[in-house]
Amino acid sequence: MKFLPVLISALVFCTTVIGLPAAATEGSASVQPDSFAIEEVSENGLVAAFMMPMSAGSHPAIIVLGGSEGGTAFVRSLGRQFAQEGYAVLALSYFGATGLPATAEEVPLEYFDNAIEWLARQPQVDPERIGIFGVSKGGEAALLIGSRSRQLHAVAAGVPSSVVWQGIPASAGAPPTSTWSLGGAPVPYVPYDPTVRFDFTRYMESIYALYSGALPTADEHPGAMIPVEQINGPVLLISGRSDAMWPSAAMSDMVVARLRSKGFSHSVEHLAYEDAGHAVSSPPALPNTSGYPDEAVGGTAEGNAAGRVDMWSRLIAFFDTAFGVTR
Repeated sequence: MKFLPVLISALVFCTTVIGLPAAATEGSASVQPDSFAIEEVSENGLVAAFMMPMSAGSHPAIIVLGGSEGGTAFVRSLGRQFAQEGYAVLALSYFGATGLPATAEEVPLEYFDNAIEWLARQPQVDPERIGIFGVSKGGEAALLIGSRSRQLHAVAAGVPSSVVWQGIPASAGAPPTSTWSLGGAPVPYVPYDPTVRFDFTRYMESIYALYSGALPTADEHPGAMIPVEQINGPVLLISGRSDAMWPSAAMSDMVVARLRSKGFSHSVEHLAYEDAGHAVSSPPALPNTSGYPDEAVGGTAEGNAAGRVDMWSRLIAFFDTAFGVTR
């Protein structure tokens, strides 16, 4: 398990690569100049920012989840992009912040149930028009949460997983367990490939191998397969065929295949960008401030840039169509 500290640092590196620092940011409620207000949420143990349209009436809403960085900075910046499109947004942290699990290990799925219920109660929100969008580890979460909640009516997942993976501990030596828990018990998961030996000069390739090497064993862990056919609405998947962090395109293909084999009654679409990588599901308006190029986690500069522009317009169109929004 000597690879774990490197895995952790690389996953945080991945978050900064797609445009934002991994550190958390906190702030008081404030009115934004561009038509929405932000309120910090701490009720029922939640750590989130609620972004409220200033226009009257109830609005469609989206729960937004970041990836393996923990904290709150990325998810809040991502949430602002949806808020600027007129959506109510709950930018939700789920580990790595005060009051939450310290690591992406055995994060209670009930936490997300509480978040959905809180959001549905807000007067600015139409409870019949709530969706979810998650990136990377948050994409895994979005599909899993969507499969459990009848209150979510549209699910989009950026560079996601088709299975529940082993969690990411803070240090080597910790016993492996699931990323998620339910009823106090770990959710079944696929463990990392135990044969992978780190080449510290090629740590991104080594991390990719942890997942790609283990993915063929997924059938040995049937309880870890996310039951996406239980999702209560349309599904959109976004991936990069050149993803260098984990095989998001192959896993998205697995989601599509499962939905079709189960006779899924809603629409499903997979946007797979050939020359893009793990950064492709970040909105183009988010600047890259990390000092590392998007292609550090797969694809070319041109492929990532084009993919980000294309996916963002199609992602907004997906939620608009699902919720009857006209522009």
